[in-house]
Amino acid sequence: MGWPTMGLGLVTTLLIVALAIGGANGDAMVSGSVFCDQCKDGQVTLFDYPLTGVKVSMVCSGQSGQPTVIGEVTTNWIGGYAMRFEGAPDMSGCRAQVSGNGQGCGAVAGPSRSLNLVFQMFNTEIYTVDPLISQPPQPMSFCQRSSSSVPKPVTPTLPPPVTPALPPPVTPTLPPPAKLPPTPSPPQLPPLPRLPPAPSVPFLEASACPYHMWVMPEHECYWRVLAPDLKVAFVFGPLAARKYGTDLTLRGSMTGRADPYKTLLREATTALLNSYNSIEYPYHPLDVVQRLNYALIGGSTRQVLMTALRFLKANSGQPGNVSCKFTTCK
Repeated sequence: MGWPTMGLGLVTTLLIVALAIGGANGDAMVSGSVFCDQCKDGQVTLFDYPLTGVKVSMVCSGQSGQPTVIGEVTTNWIGGYAMRFEGAPDMSGCRAQVSGNGQGCGAVAGPSRSLNLVFQMFNTEIYTVDPLISQPPQPMSFCQRSSSSVPKPVTPTLPPPVTPALPPPVTPTLPPPAKLPPTPSPPQLPPLPRLPPAPSVPFLEASACPYHMWVMPEHECYWRVLAPDLKVAFVFGPLAARKYGTDLTLRGSMTGRADPYKTLLREATTALLNSYNSIEYPYHPLDVVQRLNYALIGGSTRQVLMTALRFLKANSGQPGNVSCKFTTCK
């Protein structure tokens, strides 16, 4: 599950549970989210973003078996929606679907989704729906084209070659081979010297370096996977682009101070570099990207600071007192 699904799903579920605790009795509640599937691959990835103002319908089988719309809502600013049905009706045969386009995606609604029952108590039922998608007419230019879309070359069929008739082979009579002198045995070579043990691989060593170590010119050779001039929007995705702009580079993100969101980006960039530099680093690269976007979705300054603090501790070698293994680049 990607960061958009995880973040919006948690926000919506907390909202629904709060409604249930607040006194809802004998009701059925459904929540979910809608995303723009920019690559038209049917999945929610880091390239996709939540859609605001999309109409979502709840369609159930009526008494005659015909599908009937029993509710319709519009998604909020983070692409989430919630529906409430009094009397706890039977929702087992219902499906949620996009019924109207929202802002920014453009065109075709994806498939409808069935409901997942996650809570049932005191005649109250809570359902969630896997993310619904809306798709543009064509995939965006930055999406990788699948190999299945490339037509296979057509091999022309050639006629069988015509083999001309050849005369029967003539076997020549050869003289007996001359006797060769005996081959001398090769000289005995001295044994090869024993090689020293192979040096340790830096990628397998436990290492964690703070941001000021990464920006030093003598450590620039450790930027192996990510180049300093890569854009933050390209590395961390659309939400980071909206917050930090499209021109900020990874090197520029390492200078942020005195602001919770700049501190978060600085420590997240440092954590991403450390995760590529050492397999023993506590965060996987995708985990770093997801945690930064989750903090941006939450919109809470406290959550932003807590995420930045967790990255700061990992970048400082905690837990385990891991040191920075940088040496001067040659």
